[in-house]
Amino acid sequence: MTNNLSVKKKSINLISLGCSKNLVDSEKILAQLPSERFSIVHHPQQAADIVIINTCGFINDAKEESIETILEALQAQKNGLAGEVIVTGCLTERYKDVLQQEIPEVSAWFGARDPQQLFSYLEEKYVLNDPRRFLTTPSHYAYLKIAEGCDRTCSFCAIPAIRGPYRSIPVDLLAEEAALLAAKGVKELILVAQDLSHYGIDQGGKSLLVPLLRRLCQVDGVEWIRLHYAYPHKFPDDVIQLMASEKKICNYLDIPIQHINDKILRSMRRGHDKAATISLLNRLRKEIPKLALRTTLMVGYPGETEKEFKELAGFVEAMRFDRLGVFAYSMEEHTRAYALGDPVKESVKQKRLETIMSMQSEISCQNNHLMIGRKMTVLIDSETASCFVGRTEYDAPEVDNEVIIEKGESLETGVFAAVEITGASEYELYARVCTR
Repeated sequence: MTNNLSVKKKSINLISLGCSKNLVDSEKILAQLPSERFSIVHHPQQAADIVIINTCGFINDAKEESIETILEALQAQKNGLAGEVIVTGCLTERYKDVLQQEIPEVSAWFGARDPQQLFSYLEEKYVLNDPRRFLTTPSHYAYLKIAEGCDRTCSFCAIPAIRGPYRSIPVDLLAEEAALLAAKGVKELILVAQDLSHYGIDQGGKSLLVPLLRRLCQVDGVEWIRLHYAYPHKFPDDVIQLMASEKKICNYLDIPIQHINDKILRSMRRGHDKAATISLLNRLRKEIPKLALRTTLMVGYPGETEKEFKELAGFVEAMRFDRLGVFAYSMEEHTRAYALGDPVKESVKQKRLETIMSMQSEISCQNNHLMIGRKMTVLIDSETASCFVGRTEYDAPEVDNEVIIEKGESLETGVFAAVEITGASEYELYARVCTR
Protein backbone atom coordinates (compact mmCIF):
# COMPACT_ATOMS: atom_id res chain seq x y z
CA MET A 1 0.00 0.00 0.00
CA THR A 2 1.43 3.39 -1.03
CA ASN A 3 2.06 5.91 1.74
CA ASN A 4 0.47 9.16 0.56
CA LEU A 5 1.69 11.20 3.52
CA SER A 6 3.67 14.13 2.17
CA VAL A 7 7.32 14.38 3.09
CA LYS A 8 8.25 17.66 4.78
CA LYS A 9 10.32 19.82 2.47
CA LYS A 10 13.75 20.97 3.56
CA SER A 11 14.54 24.65 3.09
CA ILE A 12 17.84 25.50 1.39
CA ASN A 13 19.68 28.81 1.50
CA LEU A 14 22.45 28.90 -1.11
CA ILE A 15 24.97 31.71 -0.64
CA SER A 16 26.98 32.36 -3.80
CA LEU A 17 30.29 34.20 -3.48
CA GLY A 18 32.83 35.42 -6.01
CA CYS A 19 32.44 35.89 -9.73
CA SER A 20 29.49 35.70 -12.11
CA LYS A 21 30.72 32.30 -13.34
CA ASN A 22 30.27 30.99 -9.82
CA LEU A 23 26.81 32.56 -9.74
CA VAL A 24 25.82 30.55 -12.83
CA ASP A 25 26.98 27.37 -11.07
CA SER A 26 24.80 28.28 -8.08
CA GLU A 27 21.77 28.95 -10.30
CA LYS A 28 22.19 25.57 -11.99
CA ILE A 29 22.40 23.83 -8.61
CA LEU A 30 19.20 25.53 -7.46
CA ALA A 31 17.40 24.68 -10.70
CA GLN A 32 18.05 20.96 -10.28
CA LEU A 33 16.89 20.68 -6.67
CA PRO A 34 13.50 18.94 -6.91
CA SER A 35 10.71 21.19 -5.65
CA GLU A 36 8.89 18.29 -4.02
CA ARG A 37 11.82 17.83 -1.62
CA PHE A 38 13.34 21.28 -1.24
CA SER A 39 12.17 24.87 -0.92
CA ILE A 40 14.57 27.70 -1.67
CA VAL A 41 15.13 30.49 0.86
CA HIS A 42 15.92 33.83 -0.76
CA HIS A 43 16.85 36.06 2.19
CA PRO A 44 20.37 35.42 3.60
CA GLN A 45 19.20 36.06 7.19
CA GLN A 46 16.20 33.73 6.98
CA ALA A 47 16.38 30.40 8.82
CA ALA A 48 17.04 27.34 6.65
CA ASP A 49 17.40 23.61 7.20
CA ILE A 50 20.45 23.52 4.92
CA VAL A 51 22.90 26.32 4.13
CA ILE A 52 25.10 25.76 1.06
CA ILE A 53 28.00 28.19 0.59
CA ASN A 54 29.48 28.30 -2.92
CA THR A 55 32.88 29.77 -2.17
CA CYS A 56 35.52 31.73 -4.07
CA GLY A 57 39.21 31.00 -3.58
CA PHE A 58 40.82 33.18 -6.24
CA ILE A 59 42.71 35.82 -4.21
CA ASN A 60 43.26 36.60 -0.52
CA ASP A 61 40.29 38.96 -0.15
CA ALA A 62 37.95 36.39 -1.70
CA LYS A 63 39.31 33.60 0.51
CA GLU A 64 38.82 35.74 3.61
CA GLU A 65 35.23 36.55 2.60
CA SER A 66 34.52 32.85 2.10
CA ILE A 67 35.92 31.91 5.51
CA GLU A 68 33.97 34.71 7.21
CA THR A 69 30.75 33.56 5.51
CA ILE A 70 31.30 29.97 6.66
CA LEU A 71 31.87 31.12 10.24
CA GLU A 72 28.77 33.33 10.12
CA ALA A 73 26.68 30.38 8.94
CA LEU A 74 28.01 28.23 11.77
CA GLN A 75 27.14 30.99 14.24
CA ALA A 76 23.62 31.09 12.76
CA GLN A 77 23.51 27.33 13.29
CA LYS A 78 24.33 27.81 16.99
CA ASN A 79 21.59 30.45 17.18
CA GLY A 80 19.05 28.04 15.71
CA LEU A 81 18.78 29.84 12.35
CA ALA A 82 20.50 27.16 10.28
CA GLY A 83 20.67 23.40 10.20
CA GLU A 84 23.42 21.73 8.20
CA VAL A 85 26.18 23.90 6.76
CA ILE A 86 27.62 22.56 3.49
CA VAL A 87 30.55 24.20 1.68
CA THR A 88 31.39 23.84 -2.01
CA GLY A 89 33.23 25.79 -4.70
CA CYS A 90 36.74 27.01 -5.46
CA LEU A 91 37.98 27.48 -1.89
CA THR A 92 37.18 23.86 -1.09
CA GLU A 93 38.77 22.69 -4.34
CA ARG A 94 42.03 24.31 -3.21
CA TYR A 95 42.06 23.72 0.55
CA LYS A 96 39.60 20.95 1.40
CA ASP A 97 41.96 18.90 3.61
CA VAL A 98 43.04 21.92 5.64
CA LEU A 99 39.52 23.29 5.96
CA GLN A 100 38.14 19.98 7.21
CA GLN A 101 40.69 20.02 10.02
CA GLU A 102 40.30 23.71 10.86
CA ILE A 103 36.47 23.91 10.71
CA PRO A 104 35.14 20.45 11.64
CA GLU A 105 31.65 21.84 12.39
CA VAL A 106 30.86 21.98 8.66
CA SER A 107 28.71 18.99 7.69
CA ALA A 108 30.29 18.35 4.26
CA TRP A 109 32.87 19.80 1.88
CA PHE A 110 32.75 19.57 -1.92
CA GLY A 111 35.03 20.94 -4.64
CA ALA A 112 34.13 23.05 -7.66
CA ARG A 113 34.56 20.47 -10.41
CA ASP A 114 31.97 17.81 -9.61
CA PRO A 115 28.57 19.06 -8.40
CA GLN A 116 27.32 15.46 -8.57
CA GLN A 117 29.14 14.80 -5.28
CA LEU A 118 27.07 17.52 -3.62
CA PHE A 119 23.87 16.13 -5.12
CA SER A 120 24.76 12.60 -4.06
CA TYR A 121 25.08 13.89 -0.50
CA LEU A 122 21.57 15.35 -0.89
CA GLU A 123 20.44 12.00 -2.35
CA GLU A 124 19.75 13.55 -5.76
CA LYS A 125 21.24 13.38 -9.26
CA TYR A 126 22.95 16.28 -11.03
CA VAL A 127 22.78 16.50 -14.84
CA LEU A 128 25.81 18.15 -16.45
CA ASN A 129 24.96 20.99 -18.87
CA ASP A 130 21.29 20.93 -17.96
CA PRO A 131 20.05 24.24 -19.47
CA ARG A 132 17.66 25.04 -16.61
CA ARG A 133 18.45 27.99 -14.37
CA PHE A 134 17.01 29.40 -11.16
CA LEU A 135 17.66 33.10 -11.77
CA THR A 136 19.04 35.07 -8.85
CA THR A 137 19.71 38.18 -10.93
CA PRO A 138 16.89 40.57 -11.88
CA SER A 139 14.75 38.72 -14.41
CA HIS A 140 15.72 40.93 -17.38
CA TYR A 141 19.42 39.98 -17.49
CA ALA A 142 21.40 36.79 -16.95
CA TYR A 143 24.95 35.53 -17.22
CA LEU A 144 25.60 32.79 -19.77
CA LYS A 145 28.72 30.76 -18.98
CA ILE A 146 30.03 29.42 -22.29
CA ALA A 147 33.03 27.43 -21.03
CA GLU A 148 34.64 26.01 -17.93
CA GLY A 149 38.30 26.00 -16.90
CA CYS A 150 41.31 27.60 -18.57
CA ASP A 151 44.30 26.55 -20.69
CA ARG A 152 46.29 29.76 -20.18
CA THR A 153 49.43 29.66 -18.05
CA CYS A 154 49.34 33.11 -16.44
CA SER A 155 51.89 32.98 -13.63
CA PHE A 156 49.69 34.65 -11.01
CA CYS A 157 46.48 32.68 -11.57
CA ALA A 158 45.34 29.50 -9.82
CA ILE A 159 42.18 29.01 -11.91
CA PRO A 160 43.61 26.23 -14.13
CA ALA A 161 44.56 24.30 -10.99
CA ILE A 162 41.12 24.89 -9.47
CA ARG A 163 38.83 24.50 -12.47
CA GLY A 164 40.89 22.31 -14.80
CA PRO A 165 41.50 22.64 -18.55
CA TYR A 166 39.30 24.69 -20.88
CA ARG A 167 36.06 22.97 -21.85
CA SER A 168 33.68 24.74 -24.25
CA ILE A 169 29.97 24.13 -23.80
CA PRO A 170 28.51 23.16 -27.22
CA VAL A 171 26.74 25.85 -29.23
CA ASP A 172 23.44 23.94 -29.38
CA LEU A 173 23.29 23.59 -25.58
CA LEU A 174 24.02 27.28 -25.07
CA ALA A 175 21.38 28.27 -27.62
CA GLU A 176 18.84 26.10 -25.77
CA GLU A 177 19.80 27.67 -22.45
CA ALA A 178 19.53 31.17 -23.93
CA ALA A 179 16.05 30.39 -25.28
CA LEU A 180 14.93 29.21 -21.83
CA LEU A 181 16.31 32.37 -20.27
CA ALA A 182 14.54 34.53 -22.85
CA ALA A 183 11.29 32.71 -22.04
CA LYS A 184 11.79 33.85 -18.42
CA GLY A 185 11.98 37.47 -19.60
CA VAL A 186 15.75 37.85 -20.00
CA LYS A 187 16.57 40.65 -22.46
CA GLU A 188 20.31 40.89 -21.86
CA LEU A 189 22.75 37.97 -22.03
CA ILE A 190 26.17 38.56 -20.49
CA LEU A 191 28.62 36.00 -21.85
CA VAL A 192 31.22 34.88 -19.32
CA ALA A 193 34.04 32.37 -19.19
CA GLN A 194 37.57 32.45 -17.91
CA ASP A 195 38.48 33.33 -21.51
CA LEU A 196 35.92 34.04 -24.26
CA SER A 197 38.65 34.26 -26.91
CA HIS A 198 39.44 30.54 -26.59
CA TYR A 199 35.86 29.37 -27.07
CA GLY A 200 35.63 26.35 -29.40
CA ILE A 201 39.36 25.86 -29.88
CA ASP A 202 39.31 22.83 -27.57
CA GLN A 203 36.60 21.25 -29.77
CA GLY A 204 38.20 21.57 -33.18
CA GLY A 205 41.20 23.85 -33.15
CA LYS A 206 39.42 27.03 -34.24
CA SER A 207 37.37 29.71 -32.54
CA LEU A 208 33.62 29.14 -32.52
CA LEU A 209 32.75 32.41 -30.80
CA VAL A 210 31.26 33.96 -33.95
CA PRO A 211 29.03 30.94 -34.74
CA LEU A 212 27.86 31.02 -31.12
CA LEU A 213 27.12 34.73 -31.25
CA ARG A 214 25.17 34.35 -34.49
CA ARG A 215 23.01 31.64 -32.90
CA LEU A 216 22.38 33.74 -29.81
CA CYS A 217 21.41 36.74 -31.93
CA GLN A 218 18.60 34.60 -33.38
CA VAL A 219 17.01 33.99 -29.96
CA ASP A 220 13.70 35.86 -29.78
CA GLY A 221 13.48 38.21 -26.83
CA VAL A 222 17.21 38.75 -26.39
CA GLU A 223 18.07 42.34 -27.31
CA TRP A 224 21.55 42.83 -25.82
CA ILE A 225 24.51 40.44 -25.83
CA ARG A 226 27.51 41.56 -23.79
CA LEU A 227 31.04 40.09 -23.91
CA HIS A 228 33.08 39.70 -20.71
CA TYR A 229 36.61 38.43 -20.12
CA ALA A 230 38.10 38.19 -23.61
CA TYR A 231 41.82 37.38 -23.49
CA PRO A 232 43.83 39.77 -25.69
CA HIS A 233 46.30 37.17 -27.02
CA LYS A 234 44.98 35.70 -30.31
CA PHE A 235 41.73 37.62 -30.06
CA PRO A 236 39.58 36.29 -32.95
CA ASP A 237 39.45 38.78 -35.83
CA ASP A 238 36.00 37.71 -37.02
CA VAL A 239 34.51 38.76 -33.68
CA ILE A 240 35.56 42.35 -34.39
CA GLN A 241 33.78 42.27 -37.74
CA LEU A 242 30.61 40.82 -36.22
CA MET A 243 30.54 43.31 -33.34
CA ALA A 244 30.81 46.14 -35.85
CA SER A 245 27.78 44.93 -37.81
CA GLU A 246 25.42 43.14 -35.40
CA LYS A 247 23.07 45.47 -33.50
CA LYS A 248 22.25 42.96 -30.76
CA ILE A 249 25.88 42.73 -29.66
CA CYS A 250 26.60 45.61 -27.28
CA ASN A 251 29.36 48.05 -28.17
CA TYR A 252 31.19 46.84 -25.07
CA LEU A 253 34.16 44.56 -24.53
CA ASP A 254 35.83 43.47 -21.31
CA ILE A 255 39.41 42.62 -22.25
CA PRO A 256 41.75 42.21 -19.24
CA ILE A 257 45.24 43.57 -20.01
CA GLN A 258 46.83 43.15 -16.52
CA HIS A 259 49.95 45.20 -17.37
CA ILE A 260 51.75 46.94 -20.22
CA ASN A 261 55.44 46.66 -19.36
CA ASP A 262 57.07 43.95 -21.49
CA LYS A 263 59.24 42.57 -18.67
CA ILE A 264 56.23 42.20 -16.38
CA LEU A 265 54.08 40.70 -19.16
CA ARG A 266 56.77 38.09 -19.88
CA SER A 267 57.00 37.17 -16.22
CA MET A 268 53.21 36.98 -16.05
CA ARG A 269 53.31 34.61 -19.07
CA ARG A 270 50.54 36.55 -20.76
CA GLY A 271 51.56 35.77 -24.34
CA HIS A 272 51.13 39.36 -25.55
CA ASP A 273 53.53 42.29 -25.38
CA LYS A 274 53.04 46.06 -25.25
CA ALA A 275 53.10 46.60 -29.01
CA ALA A 276 50.56 43.84 -29.73
CA THR A 277 48.31 45.06 -26.93
CA ILE A 278 48.20 48.65 -28.14
CA SER A 279 47.74 47.49 -31.74
CA LEU A 280 44.71 45.38 -30.78
CA LEU A 281 43.11 48.14 -28.69
CA ASN A 282 43.60 50.72 -31.45
CA ARG A 283 42.15 48.35 -34.04
CA LEU A 284 39.11 47.64 -31.86
CA ARG A 285 38.41 51.34 -31.49
CA LYS A 286 38.96 52.01 -35.17
CA GLU A 287 36.68 49.22 -36.45
CA ILE A 288 34.03 49.63 -33.71
CA PRO A 289 33.95 53.43 -33.27
CA LYS A 290 31.34 53.45 -30.47
CA LEU A 291 33.03 50.68 -28.49
CA ALA A 292 33.33 50.99 -24.70
CA LEU A 293 36.49 49.19 -23.56
CA ARG A 294 36.74 47.75 -20.05
CA THR A 295 39.99 46.33 -18.72
CA THR A 296 41.51 44.95 -15.54
CA LEU A 297 45.02 45.77 -14.34
CA MET A 298 47.29 44.36 -11.65
CA VAL A 299 49.70 46.42 -9.58
CA GLY A 300 52.44 45.24 -7.25
CA TYR A 301 53.39 42.13 -9.23
CA PRO A 302 56.91 40.89 -8.27
CA GLY A 303 59.47 42.96 -10.17
CA GLU A 304 57.22 45.99 -10.62
CA THR A 305 59.39 48.93 -9.59
CA GLU A 306 58.41 52.59 -9.83
CA LYS A 307 59.68 52.56 -13.41
CA GLU A 308 57.30 49.79 -14.53
CA PHE A 309 54.44 51.32 -12.57
CA LYS A 310 54.93 54.74 -14.19
CA GLU A 311 54.84 53.04 -17.58
CA LEU A 312 51.53 51.44 -16.63
CA ALA A 313 50.13 54.75 -15.37
CA GLY A 314 51.20 56.49 -18.57
CA PHE A 315 49.46 53.78 -20.59
CA VAL A 316 46.21 54.32 -18.64
CA GLU A 317 46.41 58.06 -19.23
CA ALA A 318 47.08 57.63 -22.95
CA MET A 319 44.57 54.83 -23.65
CA ARG A 320 41.72 56.37 -21.62
CA PHE A 321 39.73 53.21 -21.05
CA ASP A 322 36.01 53.69 -20.70
CA ARG A 323 35.84 51.29 -17.75
CA LEU A 324 38.70 50.01 -15.62
CA GLY A 325 39.33 47.93 -12.48
CA VAL A 326 42.57 47.32 -10.55
CA PHE A 327 43.73 44.47 -8.33
CA ALA A 328 46.74 44.42 -6.02
CA TYR A 329 48.91 41.34 -6.60
CA SER A 330 48.06 38.45 -4.30
CA MET A 331 50.67 35.74 -3.76
CA GLU A 332 48.88 32.44 -4.46
CA GLU A 333 49.96 28.86 -3.82
CA HIS A 334 50.21 26.50 -6.81
CA THR A 335 51.05 29.32 -9.24
CA ARG A 336 54.29 29.92 -11.13
CA ALA A 337 54.71 33.37 -9.58
CA TYR A 338 54.63 31.94 -6.07
CA ALA A 339 58.38 31.24 -6.24
CA LEU A 340 58.99 34.96 -6.88
CA GLY A 341 57.80 35.83 -3.39
CA ASP A 342 55.90 39.02 -2.60
CA PRO A 343 58.59 41.75 -2.62
CA VAL A 344 56.36 44.79 -3.18
CA LYS A 345 55.10 46.14 0.15
CA GLU A 346 51.36 46.07 0.70
CA SER A 347 51.34 49.81 1.38
CA VAL A 348 53.05 50.42 -1.97
CA LYS A 349 50.52 48.20 -3.76
CA GLN A 350 47.63 50.09 -2.25
CA LYS A 351 49.15 53.46 -3.13
CA ARG A 352 49.63 52.36 -6.74
CA LEU A 353 46.09 50.99 -6.89
CA GLU A 354 44.69 54.26 -5.56
CA THR A 355 46.79 56.25 -8.04
CA ILE A 356 45.42 54.31 -11.03
CA MET A 357 41.83 54.49 -9.77
CA SER A 358 42.16 58.23 -9.15
CA MET A 359 43.35 58.67 -12.74
CA GLN A 360 40.49 56.52 -14.01
CA SER A 361 37.95 58.46 -11.95
CA GLU A 362 39.00 61.66 -13.70
CA ILE A 363 38.96 59.99 -17.13
CA SER A 364 35.50 58.55 -16.45
CA CYS A 365 34.20 61.93 -15.28
CA GLN A 366 35.47 63.61 -18.45
CA ASN A 367 34.03 60.89 -20.68
CA ASN A 368 30.66 61.07 -18.92
CA HIS A 369 30.40 64.84 -19.30
CA LEU A 370 30.78 64.37 -23.06
CA MET A 371 27.50 62.41 -22.93
CA ILE A 372 25.42 65.35 -21.71
CA GLY A 373 22.76 66.26 -24.27
CA ARG A 374 22.83 62.86 -25.99
CA LYS A 375 19.72 60.74 -26.40
CA MET A 376 20.36 57.12 -25.40
CA THR A 377 18.59 53.82 -24.83
CA VAL A 378 18.80 52.45 -21.31
CA LEU A 379 17.66 49.21 -19.71
CA ILE A 380 15.85 49.89 -16.43
CA ASP A 381 17.36 47.82 -13.60
CA SER A 382 15.54 49.12 -10.53
CA GLU A 383 13.29 51.78 -9.04
CA THR A 384 13.58 53.85 -5.86
CA ALA A 385 11.16 56.31 -4.31
CA SER A 386 12.75 59.19 -6.20
CA CYS A 387 14.17 57.74 -9.43
CA PHE A 388 14.66 54.87 -11.83
CA VAL A 389 18.13 53.33 -12.22
CA GLY A 390 19.24 52.00 -15.59
CA ARG A 391 22.24 51.22 -17.79
CA THR A 392 23.32 51.96 -21.33
CA GLU A 393 24.76 49.31 -23.63
CA TYR A 394 28.18 50.61 -22.53
CA ASP A 395 27.69 49.43 -18.95
CA ALA A 396 27.53 45.99 -17.34
CA PRO A 397 25.52 45.49 -14.14
CA GLU A 398 27.19 45.94 -10.75
CA VAL A 399 30.61 47.02 -12.06
CA ASP A 400 29.98 49.97 -14.41
CA ASN A 401 28.16 53.29 -14.62
CA GLU A 402 24.49 53.73 -13.80
CA VAL A 403 21.96 56.12 -15.29
CA ILE A 404 19.81 57.91 -12.70
CA ILE A 405 16.50 58.83 -14.33
CA GLU A 406 14.24 61.42 -12.76
CA LYS A 407 10.69 60.31 -12.23
CA GLY A 408 8.09 61.75 -14.55
CA GLU A 409 6.73 59.35 -17.07
CA SER A 410 5.91 55.88 -15.83
CA LEU A 411 8.63 53.25 -16.44
CA GLU A 412 9.00 49.63 -15.44
CA THR A 413 11.96 47.55 -14.34
CA GLY A 414 13.27 45.37 -17.15
CA VAL A 415 12.14 47.60 -20.04
CA PHE A 416 14.14 49.73 -22.45
CA ALA A 417 13.61 53.47 -22.33
CA ALA A 418 14.78 56.41 -24.45
CA VAL A 419 16.36 59.10 -22.27
CA GLU A 420 18.25 62.36 -22.65
CA ILE A 421 21.42 62.77 -20.56
CA THR A 422 21.19 65.91 -18.45
CA GLY A 423 24.17 65.58 -16.10
CA ALA A 424 27.18 63.49 -15.16
CA SER A 425 29.60 62.55 -12.40
CA GLU A 426 32.53 60.12 -12.21
CA TYR A 427 30.44 56.96 -12.39
CA GLU A 428 26.87 58.13 -12.93
CA LEU A 429 24.84 59.74 -15.68
CA TYR A 430 21.65 61.70 -14.93
CA ALA A 431 18.77 61.68 -17.36
CA ARG A 432 15.13 62.38 -18.09
CA VAL A 433 12.78 60.35 -20.23
CA CYS A 434 12.51 61.60 -23.79
CA THR A 435 9.05 62.95 -24.52
CA ARG A 436 7.37 61.84 -27.71
